[in-house]
Amino acid sequence: MNLPAQRWLMTAVGAPLVRAAFDATPGPGEVAVEVAGCGVCHTDLGYYYDGVRTNQPLPLALGHEVSGRVVACGAGTQAWAGKAVIVPAVLPCGECDLCRRGLGTICRGQKMPGNDIQGGFASHLVVPGRGLCEVDEARLARAGLELAEVSIVADALTTPYQAVRRAGVGPGSLAVVVGAGGVGGYCVQVARAFGAAVVAVDVDDAKLAAIAAHGAALTLNSRELDAKALKAAVSAFAKQTGLRSTEWFVFECSGTAAGQLSAYSLLVHGATLSVVGFTMDKVEIRLSNLMAFDARALGNWGCPPEFYSAALDLVLDGRVQIKPFVEPHPLDDINRVFEAVHRREIKKRAVMVPTQTQGV
Repeated sequence: MNLPAQRWLMTAVGAPLVRAAFDATPGPGEVAVEVAGCGVCHTDLGYYYDGVRTNQPLPLALGHEVSGRVVACGAGTQAWAGKAVIVPAVLPCGECDLCRRGLGTICRGQKMPGNDIQGGFASHLVVPGRGLCEVDEARLARAGLELAEVSIVADALTTPYQAVRRAGVGPGSLAVVVGAGGVGGYCVQVARAFGAAVVAVDVDDAKLAAIAAHGAALTLNSRELDAKALKAAVSAFAKQTGLRSTEWFVFECSGTAAGQLSAYSLLVHGATLSVVGFTMDKVEIRLSNLMAFDARALGNWGCPPEFYSAALDLVLDGRVQIKPFVEPHPLDDINRVFEAVHRREIKKRAVMVPTQTQGV
């Protein structure tokens, strides 16, 4: 069997992505997914513009937010044939000691498309046939969504879902999300779906206005408030709404040094600080604040595949909205779209959609 396909390869930092043909025939234990859509994540831009090292050497197709349909199955994976799926951004091996102990996010044999293996900016993607998230197409249609649009569930939604779930957010919680666009916007919605009252913090009034309509009970522009005033504003909100002045859940989603400093400044007694965004920048903090406040800090790397269905349910049930925050673009325009996202000219999550002529 030969399955002709095409993908866009990164060959060097900042060099134009190049289209190349390849054989997408899956091997034993693998499936070939015909890509419906692949979201452009800021992690992709980190590899491409900033030289963040990928685990697999270049040339490499980036892209780890993938949805599509299984069109070919290797030995042992036939149960996936023809199914619409979301490919988890991080696929643990499922067999090692870490995986057996429920620690798949730190599995040393994990595979991340566009980092450990070839990624989803392609007509097809070959991935291990384990941990895929099946998409109920009838529910998808009732929700008014296209399969390409839910590609962003693979990271932009599931990563904050895992962070909110792991932190222990529930009814009566106060959650503060620093960085209200992209991943942060979904973090606001997920925290609200878990029962929290959510404060959104950003430097962009447009992003704050957008998320105010989708779950944020209070929005604050951190350009207008120093650290002390920001914490005072959140404290006043907690008092006015009858929420606790302790045990806040703070989610750093901006992936900026300034955002990390703002998030750290919001520690209160019993607080949980969840780091979701990524930056290469360094910050100077006083770690003893964690001790003094009896607080904790959690890193969040992806989401275990077993929680993808529950995260997708939030979307299909209408509790988390994705359609207002994504926009499709032809995959052939990937070089233009990368530049536009990098320049912040595209405000929504860009989803690259292969044309029907690609691959066969």
